[in-house]
Amino acid sequence: MVSELFEKGLEAKAAATVMAQASTREKNQALEIMASQLEERTPEIVAANRIDLDNAAGQDFTRAFIDRLTLNENRIADMADGLRQLIALSDPVRKSSLGWITEDGIEIRRVQVPLGVIGIIYEARPNVTADAAGLCLKSGNAVILRGSKDAIHSNKKIVEVLQDALEMTTLGRHVVQLIEDTSREAAAEMMALNQYIDVLIPRGGQGLINAVVENAKIPVIETGIGNCHAFVDQTAQINMAVNIVENGKTQRPGVCNSLETLLVHKEIAADFLPALEKRLESYNLEYRACTESAKYLKNVTPAEDRDYYEEFLDMIVAVKVVEDLDEALAHIAKYGSKHSEVIITEQYQNARRFQKEIDAAAVYVNASTRFTDGNKFGFGAEIGISTQKLHARGPMGIEHLTSVKYEIDGHGEVRS
Repeated sequence: MVSELFEKGLEAKAAATVMAQASTREKNQALEIMASQLEERTPEIVAANRIDLDNAAGQDFTRAFIDRLTLNENRIADMADGLRQLIALSDPVRKSSLGWITEDGIEIRRVQVPLGVIGIIYEARPNVTADAAGLCLKSGNAVILRGSKDAIHSNKKIVEVLQDALEMTTLGRHVVQLIEDTSREAAAEMMALNQYIDVLIPRGGQGLINAVVENAKIPVIETGIGNCHAFVDQTAQINMAVNIVENGKTQRPGVCNSLETLLVHKEIAADFLPALEKRLESYNLEYRACTESAKYLKNVTPAEDRDYYEEFLDMIVAVKVVEDLDEALAHIAKYGSKHSEVIITEQYQNARRFQKEIDAAAVYVNASTRFTDGNKFGFGAEIGISTQKLHARGPMGIEHLTSVKYEIDGHGEVRS
C-alpha cells in the first residue's frame, strides 16, 4: 500500500512541473481566488480553529502559544490580504539577473527558476498554512505542508479551502498538499522523501529545527529561533529606547522577532531601567535581571546563565547591565541566535561598529526588531526567517524560493 507521503509526493511532483510553466497571470488569478475563498469561508475556518483551541484548553500551553494558534475574522482577513499582496509583487520566475557573451562567442544568461517541491514542517501557527501556500505558488513551486497536531483541524480546513479554490484554476488542487498524519513517524518519513521534495524548511522552536537539520535527507533552509537583543548604550535617548523596547517586547511576544534580552550600558541604567519599568507596568512583565540591573528594578527574578540563551516567547525579558559596547558585542556573540539585534544610540561610531561586527540576519540602529518580517521588508509574506548563510538569510520572500539555471546560446562553437 502506498503511504500518504509517497502519494502526495508524487502528486506534488507532477504539480511542480505544471507550476514551473505557469504564467504570471495564471498564478495571480489563483491567488485572488484563494484569497476570496478564505474570506467567504471564514466561519468554517473559525469553527475548525475552535476545535483546536478547545483541545488546547487545560493543557500547559503559554499565552503566546495560544495566541499563535488562534484564528479569528481579522486574522483570516490578514491571511487573504497577504495572498493579495503577492499579486502585486514581480514574478521572480524567468527573471534574468545576468547575461554576457564569452570570448568564444557564446551567449550566457542566468535566469531564476522554481525550486520544485518545497516541504514545510511547522508548529502551531495555522496562518503559516496560507502564507506558505501563497509564497510557493507565486514563485512557481508546489508545496507539501506538515503542521502540528495542535493545529490539525485548522490546517485541514484551510488547505481544503485553498485546494477547492485551486480547482477553479488551471493549476489544480495538488499544488498545495497537507500531510494529515502528525506522528513523528510521518515527520521522519517526510524528511527522507528526497525523490519528491527538493528542499525542506522547518518553522518552529529549537527542538523542531534541530530535529529537521539533524535527520533530513533533503537540503534544508534553516529558520532559526529568535533570541533577539536590544543594547541601550550610554548616549541613547531614553524615551526612544523605552519606545523601541516596549514595541519589541510587548507588541507580540510570541513571535521570533520579539525582544528577549535587554543589555544596558552602566552609565544609563539608573535612568533608563526605572523609566522602562514604569512604562511597562501594565504588561506584568517578568524581569530576569542580573545583580546590577536588579538595583534599578522593583519586580525582578534573579537571572541565571541559561536565561540569556532563552527564547521566552512570553512576557519575560532577560536584563543585564554591561560595562561598554565591547561587553555587549561579546554577550550577543555568545548567547545570540543570529536573528535580529538592535543598538539604541546617538553615537555614530557605535552604531556603525555594532552593525559591522554583529553576526546576525538583521542588525538595527534605533528601530524595533519587530520589523524583521517579509511584509515589512517589502517581500510580501515570508516563508520564514533564515539564520543560516547559504542561499538565503533573513526574511525569505518569493525571490528566495527560486534557484538559477544558465541558458547558453551558441552558433556552432566547439571547445578547442
